[in-house]
Amino acid sequence: MIQRFYQYFFLFKEYVVLVLLVSISLVLLVINDNTQIRQIRSLTVGTIGMIQQTFSFIPNLSALQRENELLRKVNVNLADEVNQLREARLENIRLRSMITLQETSSVKLVSAKVVAKNLNLLRNTLTLNIGTNDSVHIGNPIITGEGLIGRIVAVSPGFSIGQMIVNVDFRASAKIQRSRVDGIIAWDGKTLLLKNVSKMQDVKEGDAVITSEYSNAFPPGIKIGVVRAISEIPNSLYKKIEVVPVANLTQSEEVFVMDYFPSLERMALELQKK
Repeated sequence: MIQRFYQYFFLFKEYVVLVLLVSISLVLLVINDNTQIRQIRSLTVGTIGMIQQTFSFIPNLSALQRENELLRKVNVNLADEVNQLREARLENIRLRSMITLQETSSVKLVSAKVVAKNLNLLRNTLTLNIGTNDSVHIGNPIITGEGLIGRIVAVSPGFSIGQMIVNVDFRASAKIQRSRVDGIIAWDGKTLLLKNVSKMQDVKEGDAVITSEYSNAFPPGIKIGVVRAISEIPNSLYKKIEVVPVANLTQSEEVFVMDYFPSLERMALELQKK
């Protein structure tokens, strides 16, 4: 071990002597109180200070990286808070609208959340988090504060399936609110239509379409949509009336199920007439 130390010492002896002499010089400069030495110390300190001030604009890369990482975390947290506040605001608007509807409705309403949707253009359905345990039954209408969504077609104790108005199997008696012209609401896979309206009937673009009292499946007066376009059907006595739903069918998250049942007496009587 000692022999190896001597080998390294003799190998780097010039550097060792230089370090030793510089160290002794620095010690002498520090302990010497001579006027010239003080001037040298002052000049050295001033020079070092000027150099530090000159290069002080050069950033500390590690400090910048830490600061950037901290700012990114703060930015993510703030963005998350903004999203949560936006969601809470939108939910508050929806819930206030639902509360107003529940207070003014003459039919008992059961609130539900949409937990799943099946949007395949032809047979659009949604799944609700309520079922027979909540007094939901097949045939109950589904609405929002904006208007008609559809009706219940399947139930279990805790869940139910709703058939939306944009479903090729959906039908409902409807009418033009202004002129009281009657028709049938149906979905053709692309457009919601008010069918069976003759060319002589009074229908205009912008007219509101509501459920009719002739319907045994829905209470009268529920808003369905607004007439968007009217066109002629070649070789037909009827108009083609396109309707835009007033309810946001694809983005609805909270809905009401109406405790409404078709009249069995009326159904039996109408079946006898047929």
